[in-house]
Amino acid sequence: MSDTNATNEQGQTNLSRRKFLKTGGLALGGATLLGGTPSWLHTSAWAGEGEGLEKTKLTLGFIPLTDCAPLVVALEKGYFKKHGLDVALSKEASWANIRDKVAIGELDGAHMLAGMPIAATLGIGALPKATITAFSMDLNGNAITVSNDLFERMMKADPEAMKERPVSARALKKVIDADKAAGKDPMTFAMVFPVSTHNYQLRYWLGSAGINPDQDLRLIVIPPPQMVANLKAGNIAGYCVGEPWNERAVETGIGQVLITSYGLWNNNPEKVFGVNLEWHEKNPHTHQALVMALLEAAQWMDKPENRMEVVSLISQKSYVNAPEDTVKMSMTGTFKYAKDEAPRPLPDFNVFYRYAANFPWLSHAAWFISQMYRWGQLEQPTHILKTAGSIYRPDLYRQAAKALGVPYPTVDVKSEGTHAEPWTLKDATSPIAMGPDRFFDGGVFDPSRIAQYITAFPVKSLKVDPEALLKANA
Repeated sequence: MSDTNATNEQGQTNLSRRKFLKTGGLALGGATLLGGTPSWLHTSAWAGEGEGLEKTKLTLGFIPLTDCAPLVVALEKGYFKKHGLDVALSKEASWANIRDKVAIGELDGAHMLAGMPIAATLGIGALPKATITAFSMDLNGNAITVSNDLFERMMKADPEAMKERPVSARALKKVIDADKAAGKDPMTFAMVFPVSTHNYQLRYWLGSAGINPDQDLRLIVIPPPQMVANLKAGNIAGYCVGEPWNERAVETGIGQVLITSYGLWNNNPEKVFGVNLEWHEKNPHTHQALVMALLEAAQWMDKPENRMEVVSLISQKSYVNAPEDTVKMSMTGTFKYAKDEAPRPLPDFNVFYRYAANFPWLSHAAWFISQMYRWGQLEQPTHILKTAGSIYRPDLYRQAAKALGVPYPTVDVKSEGTHAEPWTLKDATSPIAMGPDRFFDGGVFDPSRIAQYITAFPVKSLKVDPEALLKANA
């Protein structure tokens, strides 16, 4: 990508890494940590003795990505201990491992893709197991990367489309059409899991250009740490993954980033902390202590002066196991799209607390369910917001936030795609500064018209009767 024509994705040109590290523009709201801590948690919060908790010795799973950071920070900076919890973190090889180990109780809870508790509860890809989340771990964090060869082909196919910011998939559509005309096999792209944010983001980007991911190319699953090796080997032409595996491809000179998930959907939900519903019902106080510890960790992490320490912690072999110079790019407010380019300011690539990032919005869950219907993963009509409310649990988040004196939303849903600029959420215990939420194609997600939203997509693979879905959500 040329610096001459490049402008940052959706208003990100105004902050340099230096400014991010100095000020960050963070609206932390002056939260009083531990203010109003409930009586049952006083001893555990202050003395770390765990009085009042049903279970104190816990094993939590994670995947080696930069957004596992809230768990790492909560452990390494003592927030778990502060709330009476003795936590061990278990690095897992794949999202399937996370799903299965939480389901059978081998893990007490885990770093999960935002769609995983939904899929687990509804039985997508495995036997149904009621799973919930009371805590969103972060916003943004992914990107779409392609091989140098495919990038060059896209540049030749439609140089004007490649100059747009954010970059659409229009040039890719021309390459795919040319391959079809030449009788070539479809190219292969990778994502990390069938119910991942990465899958839905990649499909959304492709579909907006008229590419049907179920017909025009092959989509396969590859665990995040294996993406770069498969791109280098030529097994895939591109992928959507979280950091640091996009910057790793750039730094090693084997690929170029086309668009980040922030560019696709400003301040989109990414990971959550998930537990079995059964586990929560047996351990409600322990669950609240976990959420409180993670919330304190997230606040600390989103202070710019702490980001380099976060980089140092998560880069370790026992966690992400990647060079600090690669990890620090996105974590300190910049992002590099190509090896021969200077890093560009992108201060919201990783958001861990600001913009009500930790609140489990039912509208976020509903958007993921909409994409599960769109791409044929769900076949039976259901009331989507009611389903979302049984899995995403803002009530539990509010209990933890109230105990800490942290501002929290007083509504469960919000529209997406209607704010191109920062705005203020007034439906909250005190006003919360929010970031833009625009989709790159101008789309709007209205939680009161979810069925209409799903059926209106020109590119989709529905396996549900549209009328039945409309009726169920009337």
